[in-house]
Amino acid sequence: MKVKVVTNILEANDRIAAGNKKIFDEAKVFVVNIMSGPGAGKTSLIERTIKELDGKIKIGVIEGDIAGTDDAERIEKLGIPVVQINTGGGCHLDANMIREVMDDFPLKDLDLLIIENVGNLVCPAEFNLGEDMKIMLLSLAEGHDKPLKYPLMFQESSALVLNKIDLLPYTNADIGKMKKDSLSLNPKLKVFEVSCKTGEGISEWIDWLKSLVK
Repeated sequence: MKVKVVTNILEANDRIAAGNKKIFDEAKVFVVNIMSGPGAGKTSLIERTIKELDGKIKIGVIEGDIAGTDDAERIEKLGIPVVQINTGGGCHLDANMIREVMDDFPLKDLDLLIIENVGNLVCPAEFNLGEDMKIMLLSLAEGHDKPLKYPLMFQESSALVLNKIDLLPYTNADIGKMKKDSLSLNPKLKVFEVSCKTGEGISEWIDWLKSLVK
Protein backbone atom coordinates (compact mmCIF):
# COMPACT_ATOMS: atom_id res chain seq x y z
CA MET A 1 0.00 0.00 0.00
CA LYS A 2 2.81 2.40 0.90
CA VAL A 3 4.57 1.83 -2.43
CA LYS A 4 1.32 2.49 -4.30
CA VAL A 5 0.75 5.74 -2.38
CA VAL A 6 4.24 7.01 -3.09
CA THR A 7 3.89 6.08 -6.77
CA ASN A 8 0.60 7.97 -7.01
CA ILE A 9 2.13 11.07 -5.42
CA LEU A 10 5.04 11.08 -7.87
CA GLU A 11 2.76 10.47 -10.86
CA ALA A 12 0.49 13.34 -9.84
CA ASN A 13 3.51 15.58 -9.40
CA ASP A 14 4.83 14.65 -12.83
CA ARG A 15 1.52 15.59 -14.45
CA ILE A 16 1.62 19.03 -12.88
CA ALA A 17 5.31 19.37 -13.76
CA ALA A 18 4.48 18.67 -17.42
CA GLY A 19 1.94 21.47 -17.32
CA ASN A 20 4.50 23.80 -15.76
CA LYS A 21 6.99 22.91 -18.47
CA LYS A 22 4.47 23.74 -21.18
CA ILE A 23 3.86 27.18 -19.65
CA PHE A 24 7.59 27.85 -19.33
CA ASP A 25 8.20 26.79 -22.93
CA GLU A 26 5.39 28.99 -24.22
CA ALA A 27 6.90 31.93 -22.34
CA LYS A 28 10.35 31.01 -23.72
CA VAL A 29 11.94 31.11 -20.29
CA PHE A 30 14.74 28.68 -19.38
CA VAL A 31 14.32 27.14 -15.91
CA VAL A 32 16.98 25.65 -13.66
CA ASN A 33 16.39 23.87 -10.35
CA ILE A 34 19.37 24.29 -8.03
CA MET A 35 19.68 21.62 -5.33
CA SER A 36 22.11 21.10 -2.46
CA GLY A 37 22.40 20.39 1.23
CA PRO A 38 21.91 23.22 3.73
CA GLY A 39 24.65 25.83 3.74
CA ALA A 40 26.37 24.71 0.55
CA GLY A 41 26.02 28.18 -0.97
CA LYS A 42 23.00 28.09 -3.29
CA THR A 43 21.91 31.64 -2.51
CA SER A 44 25.48 32.92 -2.81
CA LEU A 45 25.81 31.29 -6.24
CA ILE A 46 22.51 32.82 -7.33
CA GLU A 47 23.58 36.26 -6.09
CA ARG A 48 26.87 36.00 -7.94
CA THR A 49 25.10 34.80 -11.09
CA ILE A 50 22.64 37.70 -11.01
CA LYS A 51 25.45 40.23 -10.64
CA GLU A 52 27.48 38.71 -13.47
CA LEU A 53 24.47 38.61 -15.81
CA ASP A 54 23.16 42.07 -14.93
CA GLY A 55 21.89 43.77 -18.09
CA LYS A 56 22.53 40.67 -20.20
CA ILE A 57 19.84 38.21 -19.14
CA LYS A 58 16.51 38.91 -17.41
CA ILE A 59 16.28 36.70 -14.33
CA GLY A 60 13.56 35.71 -11.85
CA VAL A 61 14.06 33.61 -8.72
CA ILE A 62 11.88 31.26 -6.68
CA GLU A 63 13.27 30.66 -3.19
CA GLY A 64 12.34 27.45 -1.38
CA ASP A 65 12.83 27.05 2.37
CA ILE A 66 11.12 25.29 5.23
CA ALA A 67 10.65 28.66 6.94
CA GLY A 68 11.92 32.24 6.82
CA THR A 69 12.45 34.83 4.10
CA ASP A 70 16.14 35.69 4.49
CA ASP A 71 17.20 34.29 1.10
CA ALA A 72 14.39 36.04 -0.78
CA GLU A 73 15.26 39.32 0.91
CA ARG A 74 18.89 38.95 -0.22
CA ILE A 75 17.79 38.42 -3.82
CA GLU A 76 15.23 41.21 -3.75
CA LYS A 77 17.96 43.71 -2.89
CA LEU A 78 19.45 43.00 -6.32
CA GLY A 79 16.33 44.29 -8.06
CA ILE A 80 15.26 40.85 -9.25
CA PRO A 81 11.65 39.55 -9.16
CA VAL A 82 11.59 36.92 -6.43
CA VAL A 83 8.98 34.80 -4.65
CA GLN A 84 9.53 32.90 -1.41
CA ILE A 85 7.92 29.48 -0.92
CA ASN A 86 7.90 28.16 2.65
CA THR A 87 7.10 24.47 2.79
CA GLY A 88 6.20 24.51 6.50
CA GLY A 89 8.28 21.43 7.21
CA GLY A 90 8.41 19.81 3.78
CA CYS A 91 11.90 18.79 2.70
CA HIS A 92 11.52 19.76 -0.97
CA LEU A 93 9.60 21.84 -3.47
CA ASP A 94 7.04 20.10 -5.66
CA ALA A 95 5.43 20.96 -8.97
CA ASN A 96 2.20 22.21 -7.42
CA MET A 97 4.08 24.71 -5.23
CA ILE A 98 5.75 26.09 -8.35
CA ARG A 99 2.44 26.26 -10.20
CA GLU A 100 0.91 28.25 -7.36
CA VAL A 101 3.48 31.08 -7.67
CA MET A 102 4.05 31.14 -11.43
CA ASP A 103 1.43 33.84 -11.95
CA ASP A 104 3.47 36.14 -9.68
CA PHE A 105 6.13 36.36 -12.40
CA PRO A 106 6.04 38.18 -15.74
CA LEU A 107 7.34 34.99 -17.36
CA LYS A 108 7.32 36.38 -20.89
CA ASP A 109 9.64 39.17 -19.72
CA LEU A 110 12.18 36.71 -18.29
CA ASP A 111 14.97 34.80 -19.99
CA LEU A 112 15.96 32.67 -17.00
CA LEU A 113 14.06 31.45 -13.94
CA ILE A 114 16.19 30.07 -11.11
CA ILE A 115 14.53 27.84 -8.54
CA GLU A 116 16.45 27.42 -5.29
CA ASN A 117 15.20 24.21 -3.77
CA VAL A 118 15.04 23.39 -0.07
CA GLY A 119 18.44 22.43 1.38
CA ASN A 120 18.30 18.64 1.39
CA LEU A 121 20.38 15.91 -0.24
CA VAL A 122 17.56 13.40 -0.70
CA CYS A 123 14.02 14.52 -1.57
CA PRO A 124 14.48 17.36 -4.11
CA ALA A 125 15.88 15.02 -6.75
CA GLU A 126 12.71 12.90 -6.74
CA PHE A 127 10.31 15.70 -7.67
CA ASN A 128 10.23 17.26 -11.12
CA LEU A 129 9.12 20.88 -11.12
CA GLY A 130 8.85 21.49 -14.85
CA GLU A 131 12.42 22.74 -15.05
CA ASP A 132 14.72 22.38 -18.05
CA MET A 133 17.48 20.99 -15.89
CA LYS A 134 18.53 20.22 -12.35
CA ILE A 135 21.86 21.55 -11.06
CA MET A 136 23.60 20.05 -8.04
CA LEU A 137 25.75 22.24 -5.79
CA LEU A 138 28.20 20.66 -3.37
CA SER A 139 30.60 22.55 -1.13
CA LEU A 140 34.03 21.17 -0.30
CA ALA A 141 33.23 21.61 3.37
CA GLU A 142 30.60 18.87 3.09
CA GLY A 143 33.20 16.23 2.31
CA HIS A 144 34.06 13.99 -0.64
CA ASP A 145 31.81 11.12 0.49
CA LYS A 146 28.55 12.80 -0.49
CA PRO A 147 28.19 11.63 -4.14
CA LEU A 148 28.16 7.95 -3.21
CA LYS A 149 25.98 8.54 -0.15
CA TYR A 150 23.35 10.54 -2.06
CA PRO A 151 23.63 9.22 -5.64
CA LEU A 152 20.22 10.27 -7.00
CA MET A 153 21.02 13.99 -6.65
CA PHE A 154 24.03 13.56 -8.92
CA GLN A 155 22.34 11.15 -11.33
CA GLU A 156 19.42 13.53 -11.92
CA SER A 157 21.53 16.66 -12.43
CA SER A 158 22.95 18.07 -15.64
CA ALA A 159 25.71 20.01 -13.89
CA LEU A 160 27.65 19.86 -10.64
CA VAL A 161 28.98 23.04 -9.08
CA LEU A 162 31.74 22.34 -6.56
CA ASN A 163 31.63 25.44 -4.37
CA LYS A 164 33.94 26.93 -1.73
CA ILE A 165 37.12 25.72 -3.41
CA ASP A 166 38.89 28.55 -1.56
CA LEU A 167 38.51 26.33 1.53
CA LEU A 168 40.48 23.46 -0.01
CA PRO A 169 43.67 24.18 2.02
CA TYR A 170 41.63 24.09 5.23
CA THR A 171 39.73 20.83 4.71
CA ASN A 172 40.60 17.21 4.07
CA ALA A 173 38.25 17.13 1.09
CA ASP A 174 39.53 15.19 -1.91
CA ILE A 175 38.22 17.18 -4.87
CA GLY A 176 39.52 14.56 -7.29
CA LYS A 177 37.42 11.89 -5.58
CA MET A 178 34.38 14.17 -5.59
CA LYS A 179 34.65 14.55 -9.34
CA LYS A 180 35.50 10.90 -10.01
CA ASP A 181 32.61 9.54 -7.94
CA SER A 182 30.16 12.08 -9.36
CA LEU A 183 31.10 11.22 -12.94
CA SER A 184 30.89 7.50 -12.18
CA LEU A 185 27.24 8.12 -11.27
CA ASN A 186 26.60 10.41 -14.22
CA PRO A 187 29.25 10.52 -16.99
CA LYS A 188 27.42 13.39 -18.73
CA LEU A 189 27.67 15.66 -15.70
CA LYS A 190 29.20 19.07 -16.42
CA VAL A 191 31.49 19.96 -13.50
CA PHE A 192 32.45 23.47 -12.35
CA GLU A 193 34.89 24.32 -9.58
CA VAL A 194 34.01 27.71 -8.13
CA SER A 195 34.33 30.02 -5.17
CA CYS A 196 31.43 32.43 -4.76
CA LYS A 197 33.61 34.34 -2.29
CA THR A 198 36.69 34.91 -4.46
CA GLY A 199 35.06 34.58 -7.89
CA GLU A 200 37.34 31.75 -8.97
CA GLY A 201 35.73 29.64 -11.70
CA ILE A 202 32.62 31.83 -11.89
CA SER A 203 33.29 33.00 -15.45
CA GLU A 204 33.18 29.42 -16.76
CA TRP A 205 29.89 28.84 -14.96
CA ILE A 206 28.42 32.07 -16.33
CA ASP A 207 29.53 31.38 -19.91
CA TRP A 208 27.92 27.93 -19.78
CA LEU A 209 24.69 29.30 -18.32
CA LYS A 210 24.52 32.00 -21.01
CA SER A 211 24.93 29.36 -23.71
CA LEU A 212 21.76 27.63 -22.47
CA VAL A 213 19.55 30.69 -22.47
CA LYS A 214 18.37 31.47 -26.00
